Amino acid sequence: MDLKKVIGLAVGVFLCWNVAANNEVELNPSHPDEYMVIKGDTLWDISARFLRTPWRWPDIWQVNEQIENPHLIYPGDVIELAFVDGKPVLRLKGRDKRLSPAIRRLSIDEAIPMIPVDAIAAFLNSPRVMTEDEFNSAPYVVAFEDTHILGSANYKAYVRSLDENAATGYSVVRQGEEYKDGETGESLGFESIFIAESAVERLGDPATVMLSKTTREVRKGDRLLVTLEGGVIQNYYPHVPTAEIKGRIIGAPDGIIQIAKFDVVAIDRGQQDGVEVGHVLQIDQAGENIRDVVAGGAEKVKLPDEKSGVLMVFRVFERVSYGLVMEGRRVIHRLDVVRTP
Repeated sequence: MDLKKVIGLAVGVFLCWNVAANNEVELNPSHPDEYMVIKGDTLWDISARFLRTPWRWPDIWQVNEQIENPHLIYPGDVIELAFVDGKPVLRLKGRDKRLSPAIRRLSIDEAIPMIPVDAIAAFLNSPRVMTEDEFNSAPYVVAFEDTHILGSANYKAYVRSLDENAATGYSVVRQGEEYKDGETGESLGFESIFIAESAVERLGDPATVMLSKTTREVRKGDRLLVTLEGGVIQNYYPHVPTAEIKGRIIGAPDGIIQIAKFDVVAIDRGQQDGVEVGHVLQIDQAGENIRDVVAGGAEKVKLPDEKSGVLMVFRVFERVSYGLVMEGRRVIHRLDVVRTP
């Protein structure tokens, strides 16, 4: 099953998910009464049209169980805002109990995804977070066929440290940015940059692999990691952490300095800190330390943090997580604070 189909299935599960709200859902002051879904929409963006907090969509989604696959939303559907017992509900206009259960049949691939699939697809298999010991102990490229200096797709590469129980497929990676705790500076691991895929053709010392799907030229010394079968696919349930989580943005792909909506970021909190896939975290622009000119410039004052966006965590490691920026009120930077909303 391909990525979009799995994400489409996750949409159905996502809209079924419901929790007891601790407070009432706030509507967007400029919300429409109804909205027609168009191709390219995401559930998050549609939710933002109606709600101040888009991740609260499941709290007010009204399901009609008589309709086959009622939770899947397609281009052309009309979503309307209504009130039941004085409380807001969202529902698909025209889908009520008087309608036949067999209104139409559409491919699940056409359903609106919850988040932009293309924005995170490259991060579901890679990059991964590795310790320096894990990187140094991984199999590595020592040479290429025909004495080539660099390798690319359809080239053979020779690899050392592949044992006799080696897998059939490997990702070729390169050590990237070191991730450090935003407060203490402690090393949390290294980003492994995806370079290529490879298939084992012959074991031995060195072993022979065939390169494919290269994103850049393979170099001697690049490491091999076992390819994850089927990729890392998750069902995404946007929800706020029940405990207080506070960390910082510590990385962005390709050295991005100014981070915006739909950019992927790394944060210095992971499984051991209680971070889960689907956690929604507020991004605050870290307040600067300035000198008080009235006090003669000797006294420093820290300005308060200001909300600058929202991210949703989609992949979690032991001490680092990757999140997708879903909202950006202002430019987001490394070391900006992320916390429980």
